[in-house]
Amino acid sequence: MHDEVRTEDILHHVFKHGKTCFMPKYLTRDTSNHMDMVKLNSMEDMMSLPLTSWNIRQPSDDDITREEALETGGLDLILMPGLGFDRSGKRLGRGKGFYDTYLKRCMNHPKGKPYTIALAFKEQLCEDIPVNDNDVLIDEVLYEDME
Repeated sequence: MHDEVRTEDILHHVFKHGKTCFMPKYLTRDTSNHMDMVKLNSMEDMMSLPLTSWNIRQPSDDDITREEALETGGLDLILMPGLGFDRSGKRLGRGKGFYDTYLKRCMNHPKGKPYTIALAFKEQLCEDIPVNDNDVLIDEVLYEDME
């Protein structure tokens, strides 16, 4: 999204080095907080995807041909979006619970929860983020510190 760290350079690196990449696919037909992580084949594949109402690219709801990470080997790493983060791993998302719900599904997968890294602007770092029992803590916050 426009207020999040851009990840295109990371994606270019992933594909250049032959790594496997999955991207979020949010269920948009109702008020569900269901999200899958589906396989992305290339940068060209990503650029061909339609834009959602949030102005992000993702496969359409009727695109059911893509491999879902939890149906195969699970995930090693998830780069976490968010509006704010604190140093203890608390994250302020956009309130729908997509990532927290997905991470709980990962915990039930034989591979377990993937390592989670938030990519943040230093302005997104907060002293403390309020959380509840539904929130899953992230493992690390990366940000650029110009000081």
